[in-house]
Amino acid sequence: MGKLFCDSTATVADTPAKLPWQDAISDSLDKFSPHSNGASPAIDEDDGWENVSGLERQQKRNLQRLHAKGVLWKHPGDNKSCSSRSLVFRLRHGGGVSSDGNCLFTSTEKAMGSVVGGKELRRRSVRRFLEDFGSASEAEREVIDDAIRHMYSPDLKSGWGIHVVQEIKLLAKKEDREALDSSIDELVQFGMQREFAAESIYKERCIAVEDGETWAKYMSVSGSPDDDHDIITLQYTEDGLLSVDENRQGHAAAFGDDIAIECLATEFKREIYVVQAHGSDAMVDEGGCVFFLPHRPRSEIREPPIFLFMKGTGWCGAGGDHYEPLIAHPSVPSSSEKFAFVL
Repeated sequence: MGKLFCDSTATVADTPAKLPWQDAISDSLDKFSPHSNGASPAIDEDDGWENVSGLERQQKRNLQRLHAKGVLWKHPGDNKSCSSRSLVFRLRHGGGVSSDGNCLFTSTEKAMGSVVGGKELRRRSVRRFLEDFGSASEAEREVIDDAIRHMYSPDLKSGWGIHVVQEIKLLAKKEDREALDSSIDELVQFGMQREFAAESIYKERCIAVEDGETWAKYMSVSGSPDDDHDIITLQYTEDGLLSVDENRQGHAAAFGDDIAIECLATEFKREIYVVQAHGSDAMVDEGGCVFFLPHRPRSEIREPPIFLFMKGTGWCGAGGDHYEPLIAHPSVPSSSEKFAFVL
């Protein structure tokens, strides 16, 4: 309960937009150690991919190569120095995590060796964003606000050539839920359909996620009773309102987006690579079905990268809305090795 439908023929098909931060990586790289990834366990011969559900055979074959042959990572600072701090990572699937909206943070927790809990990672991501956003120039803040507005408060007059369904995210204060329900009931008593009454009241009285300040409030929501806000989701097709997810139990969590990933990368001074493996519906050849999407810190890189896995289910990765951890086993490369991928 808690989700009001006007139509049932459309599905969400979207991936988060990239946030265009402009800060350059620092030249201060001397403290990096290729053996600093001490949280990784000893290499396991079982790569874990065979037991991952929802993967086609071609996807599994390519992902198994990431464990068998490894991925070569070259430290960005090596382009400017004579030293080599390259590492080979053999990537093993780290097991499933709950699909409760917290998967970015629980997967990152596992990928980092559980040195920091998922709730703390969410908190630190938001804190890092607020610190960096507060120190950004007015022009940079405008760019960030535009990116957030595009993701969470889109202009419904456009975008239908790409999206079947578009969503608007709103925040309702938990303490206001009873009053909101009463106002919706009043409109229903006057003859308005409940879904349209709910849309009207929520858009009028709830907080739209449309800038840096409201993004921080939104990304702080973990679906816990301790949250200050509940997430309300309005879904639209080109014909109009599709559904209203009222989230009456308050269990919905803010799904970690690209902004949150870059904030985590900056907080821990580590690159974060999201690995996507596309199936046959992606219209790519088998050898090119695996992609590494980099998220770099807005500061110096002091430790090896973190790897996360996201399933891609279409030509644009549509539907890939769940992160899972990858366990990276590091080793020093040899000149005779042939790697599955070079980052």
